[in-house]
This record gives sequence, structure tokens and C-alpha cells, in this order.
Amino acid sequence: MTPYVLSAPAAASTTLSIDGDRLWASLMTLARIGATDKGGVCRLALTDLDRQGRELFVRWAQEAGCRVRVDAIGNLFARREGSDPARAPIATGSHIDTQPTGGKFDGNYGVLAGLEVLRTLNDAGIRTQAPLEVCVWTNEEGSRFVPVMMGSGVYAGDFSLATALAATDREGVSVADALRRIGFAGDAPAAVADGAPRFGAYFEAHIEQGPVLEDAGIPLGVVTGALGQRWYDVTVTGQEAHAGPTPMRLRRDALQAATGLMNEVVAIAMAEQPHARGTVGYVQVHPNSRNVIPGRVTFTVDLRHGDDAGLSRMDARLRAACAALQADGRFAVDLVQTVYYPPAHFAPELVAAVRQGAERAGLAHLDIVSGAGHDAVYVARTAPAAMIFVPCKDGISHNEIEDAKPEHLAAGCNVLLHAMLEQAGIAA
Repeated sequence: MTPYVLSAPAAASTTLSIDGDRLWASLMTLARIGATDKGGVCRLALTDLDRQGRELFVRWAQEAGCRVRVDAIGNLFARREGSDPARAPIATGSHIDTQPTGGKFDGNYGVLAGLEVLRTLNDAGIRTQAPLEVCVWTNEEGSRFVPVMMGSGVYAGDFSLATALAATDREGVSVADALRRIGFAGDAPAAVADGAPRFGAYFEAHIEQGPVLEDAGIPLGVVTGALGQRWYDVTVTGQEAHAGPTPMRLRRDALQAATGLMNEVVAIAMAEQPHARGTVGYVQVHPNSRNVIPGRVTFTVDLRHGDDAGLSRMDARLRAACAALQADGRFAVDLVQTVYYPPAHFAPELVAAVRQGAERAGLAHLDIVSGAGHDAVYVARTAPAAMIFVPCKDGISHNEIEDAKPEHLAAGCNVLLHAMLEQAGIAA
């Protein structure tokens, strides 16, 4: 992946522009569904609140003249026909499910920016050659059901429809049952391999969910790709013993051993800068008693890198550290990889279209790599794809205080408009 590159703004070259006030009003209306006392949103996938959000989107899309189809995993596709319906659609979208303590913009912005593009074209009386589609992908967040990015993952064939439908929440409710209950168990093919339409191009607009754009004072990020990810569950086993009578040199303290591995996770990431990340996000200590030396510690590791060779180096170093800990026989280490997403490199021609859209709008922009997973990462396995980032306040997301400036949201939507128009073509 290339490092961050600043690009100077160019003069605006078009008068066609979205209605920023309408986009903001739509975001605030959707945010009322599942609104929290702290100003955020809790709208978990396939709940009654998700149903209400879906129904609102469907109504708005139909009012904009779209035909809406629902596939077998509950993904929504609002289609605005073009003059050549045989052409593959130019698509955009994201998700409207949230974290339990989520914000107003994560995912929602990408969906409603796409809808605003269609409304703007309607206002201007512009018909495209290729059809346009706005997508709402099911269960992107993975807060209620796993795997994450479920709808786009099924679409891309990374896991089967049957596997996704069989997934259950903590109460034992399956995805299949939840879809039926809220009325969004569609019958359209869900996977490209099973006949779901391929896109001619796919764009996804999103808040950055990090601090880079805001720190640089740049209103738009041109996303060149996304970091690859490897996730692990690690268990270090030593031996419980009384904290008083057991000398330090004779202890098999699983927590102290695990802490060494956790520090190594940070060192591994620091050795692979600038596009490497290493995180321990969950730790469980057994027996978790004040005066007992811990005998077992379970923790998670999240490694990310901008290229697959680097991600493999990080994996090898983590495995070597685990093997070294086991070498003296005092500890057992169990390392299980639970997730592997290779780095995503977005289509150069669509990345260029985003840059051109920014220049057309007179916006300074920054080449950036996404550190988070997005539906575009899966869609990119089936069609050319790219993403557009706008800043979020303090880089905070997955939080009720998540915030973004209306002018930045409007700017990103304008770039989306022109990037999609360039790919779809304007009918004579």
C-alpha cells in the first residue's frame, strides 16, 4: 500500500451538486430510529428497530422512483433504471445496523449519500446510461450475529448463505428466523455465484473512523485499499497456586507469561510501520482471584497490515513468540487463528475517479488506507470498487458521540455523485 499522499485542490468544474441540507435531514431522521439518550443510535441487525430503518429506506427509495429487491440474506438494492438496462449497474451503499452504543453516521452516511445522489439526478432530470443501485448490506457490524459484514460476505461468496442463515444471537435466535420475523427474508439470489447481479463498479462513502483526515485538516480521503487482518484467540496455561507461600522463582504465572506475549503484539506492529496494527482487545484471567496466582489466561490478538507479505511476517513472529514461551516447559500456549482477511486493493480506475471527483469539487484530498473492514472489501472481490472517506470528530466512531460536519458529508456526497456519473454515463 502506498503511504499517505497529499494532493492540492483544483478549481471546481461543474455546477451539479447535491442538496446538503436534505442529506443532513435524512441522516437525522434515520438517527431517530434507535436514538439513545447520549445522542447516538442503537439499532442492532434484524431487530424491530432495524426493520423500521429498512422500511424508511424502502419508502424513500420508492419515492425516488426506484425498484427495491430483497435477497435471501436480507440485503436491499434500490435500482434506478438507466437507458441501457442490460449494462451492469453502478452501485453504492453501506449499512444501517449499528453497534449497541453506535453513532449516527457509521454506515448510515454511505446509504443515504447514495440515496441523495439519486434524488439529485431526479431533480436535475438526468438519466444515466447504466442503471444505478443503492445497497443496504445486512449485519455489517456483527454486534448481534457473527460473522461481521455478513450480507456482503454472502454476496461475495466468502461464506455460504446457509452458514449465515444458521448463525444465532445470544438468545439462540437465528438469522433466518430474525429475517422472517421482521419481514425481510427475500427470495432474490444472495451470492454472485448463485446469480446475484454483478456491479459494473461499486463506491462506498464512509466516515473515516480514525483521526488522520481531521489531523491533516483535509476534507476528503481517497481510499486506495484496506488493511488485511488476522485475528487470533490465545490461551496461556500455567498453574494456579497460593500467592503467599509460592516464591516468585517457582511460579508458573500465566498472566505474567501472557503479558509478555501481549507486549510482543505491540512490538510486532511497531516493526511494520506505517500500515501495521497490533491490538489485544479482550483478556480473561482464571481463576481471577486476588490471592491466587493465575493459572490460565485467554486473550485476543488483532493484527493488521497493508500487504499480505507483511501480514504473514507478523503472523510468523507471533507464532515464534508463542513457541519460545513454551520452550522451557512451564507454560502451554494454544494459538487459534479465527479470522483472515487479505489486504484489499481497490480498483485504480475507480480510485482515480474519486480523485477526479474531488478535484472537480475543488477539494483538497488525501490518499488513505482504511484500517477497518467495510462491505466494499467483500464487494471488491466481485467487481471494481473504491471508497470515499470524510473526517469524523476526533476520529471517534463506534461511540454515541460520533460526529461529522455537514459540509464534509456534503462534500463526500458530491464526489460520490460525480464518480458514479463518470462510470454510468449520461444518456443522450
